[in-house]
Amino acid sequence: MIFFGLFKIRKEKRWPAAVVALFFLAVNAMMTACYAHLFMWGDKDSWKDFMKYFSVSGFDPITYSVMTEWSAGYNVYRHPLLAFFVWPFSQLNQGILALTGLNLVQVIVALLLVMAAVYTFVFLYRIAHELIGLARKDALLLSAYCFSFGYVMLSFAVPDHFGISMLLLVMALYISGKCIQKGRQLSIVQTVLLFVFTAGVSLNNGLKIFMDALFVNGRRFFRPKYLLLAVILPAALMWGFARWEYHTFVWPKEMERKELAKSANERQRNRVIAAFRDTTQLKDTAEIRKGYERILAHQDSMRAARKAKRAVNRHSGKPMMEGEFMRWTDVTTPRWSSLVENVFGESIQFHEDHLLGDTLRSRPVIVKYNYWLNYIIEAVIVLLFFAGIWKGRRERFLWMALAGMALDLILHVGLGFGLNEVYIMAAHWIFVVPIATGYLLREERGKRKEERGKRRVERVLLLILTVFLFCWNLSLYVQYLLF
Repeated sequence: MIFFGLFKIRKEKRWPAAVVALFFLAVNAMMTACYAHLFMWGDKDSWKDFMKYFSVSGFDPITYSVMTEWSAGYNVYRHPLLAFFVWPFSQLNQGILALTGLNLVQVIVALLLVMAAVYTFVFLYRIAHELIGLARKDALLLSAYCFSFGYVMLSFAVPDHFGISMLLLVMALYISGKCIQKGRQLSIVQTVLLFVFTAGVSLNNGLKIFMDALFVNGRRFFRPKYLLLAVILPAALMWGFARWEYHTFVWPKEMERKELAKSANERQRNRVIAAFRDTTQLKDTAEIRKGYERILAHQDSMRAARKAKRAVNRHSGKPMMEGEFMRWTDVTTPRWSSLVENVFGESIQFHEDHLLGDTLRSRPVIVKYNYWLNYIIEAVIVLLFFAGIWKGRRERFLWMALAGMALDLILHVGLGFGLNEVYIMAAHWIFVVPIATGYLLREERGKRKEERGKRRVERVLLLILTVFLFCWNLSLYVQYLLF
């Protein structure tokens, strides 16, 4: 598949793409306007400003910082190549900053996100029309339905990696689906390129490329040449690069921070000891030591108590075990409430209470809706999703998409990784919900008139859901940013 042909937007898709572009230009303009007075000037400590003032759900403004002054600012094990993908845009922004004194990082990020949103919409449309077999109007409806979801809309407006990840994952699904449709194999080069870009942005998503390749290539996936060159070698090189990146860019700074913290603690300890010795009436050296050790122990316990009360610790569940990666797991956050209120709740419909709040600052992990209507909407969406799975249960493409979604649900709901703010990662899997639902709209030859009547009911229902979700989520988004 020729690269430029893949990104060519055909005539019938240009006006919907233009509508999507205008919509996300407006959405990003609101985000930019909200923070421009804080972030546009280049003479500030940008990292502290971005982290202190930017607050939209649990999204991080690391991209703003990396584009302002380039560094390997992302977690290098989770996003091994992202800083390097961002580097050209960082150079552009630094050039503008040098010439004008203005930090236009928000504008550059917004334009990139608008482009990502447009192409994600285009690939979703192609999946619906070319792979599922929907009529053009139904394909447009299904694509709009996906973009009405709260955290799909939001992912293409915040300076995090999720919008880009969604584009890459949907594109990979489309390419893999076309291979299945035409009876082709994913070549070694195609697999490696998809893995490098997808895993480079978010490492765990690289597993989905291998999953796609397994569905496309079948038994040929396990051929020694393919397994070595397309799977084992790229994965090993990516991991090796992440380790090199950590030891080159991250480890020295961590050691510097630890040394500074150690020096500060030592100075504080010496001040406490000196103050105690100056004021105590004790003469015995052992008693003096016991006295100031009691004071130091009390201060340590007070610091630990204050730390435990912080939202970042209060809202983090107990991990399965300690370790470099296992410490991110969570066995205590309730699963059912998380599924209802967050996985299929907040991901699709914003909550009014604690609107777009951050669980690491003040938002509770579980927030309930104020109206039963929201739960009815959620139930209808989930029922349509499962009905679509049943309707398309014989389709290999659908099971390939569901397998990728299952990886995320195992990671987040099973292991509890990021479960306390699972909705911010919705862009990695939520598009599978409308894809599966799309099988309900597929007209099959030879069906009776009453079957076609059911399709009309499902279309009307999806249209009502899409309009409601756009109105609900967009109104709350505007309320949060502008009022």
